[in-house]
Amino acid sequence: MLGPLRKFSRSIYAKIFLGIIVIPFVFWGMGSSFIGGSKNVVVVIDKEKYSIQQLSNFINRTAVKKVEANEIEGFLSAFIGEKLIEKEVEHLGIKLSDNSLSKLIRHQKDFKRENKFSRTEYEKFLLENNITAINFESILSKQEKKKQLLDLISGGISPPKFLVNISYDRINQKRTIELINLNDVFKEQLNFSKDQIRTYFENNKDKYTEIYKSAKLLELSPKKLVGNDEFNDLFFQKIDQIDDLIIREKNLNYIIQKFNLEKPNSVTINKLGKDINSTTNKNISKDLIEKLFDIDDIEPTILVEGKNKYFIVELIKTENIQKNIEDESIKKEVSQDLEKKTKRKLITEIIDKINKNNFSKYDFNKLSKDENVNIEKINLKKQNDDEILKKGIVNQIYAYSENKIIVVNDLNLSENFLIYIDKIENVSINKNSEDYQKYLDLSRIRIVNELYNTYDNYIKKRYKIDINYQALNTVKNYFN
Repeated sequence: MLGPLRKFSRSIYAKIFLGIIVIPFVFWGMGSSFIGGSKNVVVVIDKEKYSIQQLSNFINRTAVKKVEANEIEGFLSAFIGEKLIEKEVEHLGIKLSDNSLSKLIRHQKDFKRENKFSRTEYEKFLLENNITAINFESILSKQEKKKQLLDLISGGISPPKFLVNISYDRINQKRTIELINLNDVFKEQLNFSKDQIRTYFENNKDKYTEIYKSAKLLELSPKKLVGNDEFNDLFFQKIDQIDDLIIREKNLNYIIQKFNLEKPNSVTINKLGKDINSTTNKNISKDLIEKLFDIDDIEPTILVEGKNKYFIVELIKTENIQKNIEDESIKKEVSQDLEKKTKRKLITEIIDKINKNNFSKYDFNKLSKDENVNIEKINLKKQNDDEILKKGIVNQIYAYSENKIIVVNDLNLSENFLIYIDKIENVSINKNSEDYQKYLDLSRIRIVNELYNTYDNYIKKRYKIDINYQALNTVKNYFN
């Protein structure tokens, strides 16, 4: 079973199905009116009704992994987008002749042998993926029509020079800024006592619990399964047999007895791969830990494939364990959380003053003087200039105009700066520059994205879409 799936994931067929999901999201986002009506109808577009079965078929056809109930609305969004595009293709009279479809198939690399189209390769592909030529060519035809629709919307756009200059200037303009390191300003307020740390822990105990998974792990090596070190056909046959047994809900003990395997290893770890004593288990890879934490109690046994390694993993139990404040690593974690909370509060106070126009350049200079913190002057050569400041910080600075005072920081609030944008030097690009084409393309992408957004709004107004949330809940319950 695993062999065909591995081939499928690399095939053109899988790429086509991926496109079915991706393209509709260019146009459609969830959100529409509630209707009652037939329990079997999940959505009505204009007067055309689409059933629960049609949506379920779409999900089963396009999903590349097990579908969770909370993902169903995303699939419905893709399904609606798919139908809207089909209606637009029909409305605009976009067609694909049999001759054009034939050429499209003949140009696919998957179907070539010695750089020429091979009917044998094509037939082999259809057999391996259990699809008829009619169904495959229908899917490929729909995808090509969608591509033509996108080309119709955005094709032929050539941005004028002033828009190219705007794109160039946005990235390459020079900026002179003044900077105050807020971590230096907050230094005294971030020096916490042991009592403050303990009090914060006691008041937020629920936050300091850790999920631990206890499981049995058994590596399936060729030596254990077939008596030698080769990954041969017999080995993969037995792997497929084990996979089938797991699908039939056979547990690890059953498989061990059937194949005369050794006893599994038992582990209890958290998401970081540490046991209850905070010791890292170095024998378990990060990928294997992630797979373990994806297991639920309904299907506790899974087969995991890694880099030339196969494991049976069986979940025993899931525990939510309270952390101990006496643990030095927990003290450090609590201290960091308290630090973030304090920084967030102090930063919010400054931002609030800035937003209310109660923090001027005079206040900027006064803060430096009162807190005895230096003002650093920095020249930024372009938006990707990260010689002094991190790229993410620089990007925030480039989002604001001249003479603005802003607060910038990284996601963890480890770096926090108060910035005054003193001067902006605009730049332009010569049409003969070797980089001109790059910024021409960048400008075109921006225009195309705006066109897609406009077309998105047009489609939403053109078609009346009603979603039956009772029927949608039926679909969710099915996948729950």
